[in-house]
Amino acid sequence: MKGNNPNGAEGTEVLRDRLWAAVTSRDEHRATDIVLTALEDGMDAETLLLDLLGRVQAKVGVEWAANRLSVAQEHAASAITERVIASLAHHPAVRTPPALGRVTVACVNQEWHVLPARLLAEVLTLRGWRVDFLGAQVPTPHLIAHLHHHGADAVALSSSLPTRLPDAHAAISACQAIGIPVLVGGAAFGPDGRYARMLGANAWAPDARAAAQQLADGIPQPSLATGRQQIDDLPHLADQEYTLVARAQGQLVKQVLTQLEAGFPAVAAYTAPQRERTAEDIGHIVDFLAAALYTNDDDLFTTFITWTAGILTARHVPARSLHSALTILATELKDFPRSTRLLDRARSALNSAPPSVGTPTGATA
Repeated sequence: MKGNNPNGAEGTEVLRDRLWAAVTSRDEHRATDIVLTALEDGMDAETLLLDLLGRVQAKVGVEWAANRLSVAQEHAASAITERVIASLAHHPAVRTPPALGRVTVACVNQEWHVLPARLLAEVLTLRGWRVDFLGAQVPTPHLIAHLHHHGADAVALSSSLPTRLPDAHAAISACQAIGIPVLVGGAAFGPDGRYARMLGANAWAPDARAAAQQLADGIPQPSLATGRQQIDDLPHLADQEYTLVARAQGQLVKQVLTQLEAGFPAVAAYTAPQRERTAEDIGHIVDFLAAALYTNDDDLFTTFITWTAGILTARHVPARSLHSALTILATELKDFPRSTRLLDRARSALNSAPPSVGTPTGATA
C-alpha cells in the first residue's frame, strides 16, 4: 500500500478494486485492513467513508440488480461494509470531540436500507456534531419520544424506497410540529429532491457531504402550524384513491395471483416458495402504485415497472407476466381514474422501452 498516492483518483480506484474483492469474497479482516491502512497512509476518514466504502456498496446494489450477486452475497457484503465502518469510526485517529449542535439521524418507519443514514451519521460526527443515530426503520412516535427526551437542533431522515414516502411525510410533519427542522435525503426523495419539497421538508441534500454543509450553513426553522394534515400538502389525496388502494393491498395481491394462476399453467404449477416470491413481487407493484398515487407522480410507478422488467429479464423470468399483472390490476381498479392512468402508462412503457437493470429512484437491493 505504501507508495500509492492515497488521495489521488488513481489510488482511490485501486483501493476500491481491492475492497470490492475483499467484501465479495467475504474476507472481513482483509477489508478492514485495506481501509485502516489507507487511513494510516494519509487518506482522510470522510473520503474513505464516502468515496471508498459508499461507492463499493453502491456497486453491490448494481451487481445484485444484474443478477451477478445473489441475495445472500449482497447481504454478506453489506454486513462486512457495516463492520468496516464501525472499525473506522472507532479508530483513535478519527475521533472528533463534539463542538457543534445535536443532530438526530434516523431512517423513516419501515425503511431498512440503513447504510446511507449510517454514512451521514459518521460524516457529521467527523465534522464535530453530536449525533444520535437511531438506525433503521424508526416509527414516528418513537422518534418524537426521543426528541422530547433528548432534544435536537435538527433531524436528518433517510429513505431509499418511495413506498416509504407516506411514513416520511408523517415523520416530517411530527418533527416540525414540535419545532425541529427536518433535512431529508436518500433515493426515495428523487434525484432532484422533488418529493422532499412536496412533503414540506425544511431541506434536502443529494449526499452526505451536501447534507453536512446544509446543516453547517443552517436550515430554515419550521413554522409551528397546528393541525396540519397530509392533505394540506397533497390536495390530490382528497379523492381517497391512495387510502383505498393501500388498504386493499392484501386483497389485490390475492386477486392478481389467483387470476395469474388461472391464466398461466406455468404459474399454476409453481412450488410454494415460487408462489410466495410471486406474491411478494405483486405486493411491491401495489406498494409502488400506492406511492405514485400518494405523490401523484406517474414517473415514479413507470420507472419502477420498467426496472422490475429488467430485474425479471436478468433472472430469466418472462417480463410478459408483469404486463399481465398490470392488466389484472387495471381491471380490479377500473373505478379508480388515477390508478387506471398509472397502470395504462406503465403498460405502454413496457411495450416501448427495453428492460433495464439500472437502479431507478428508490429501487435497491
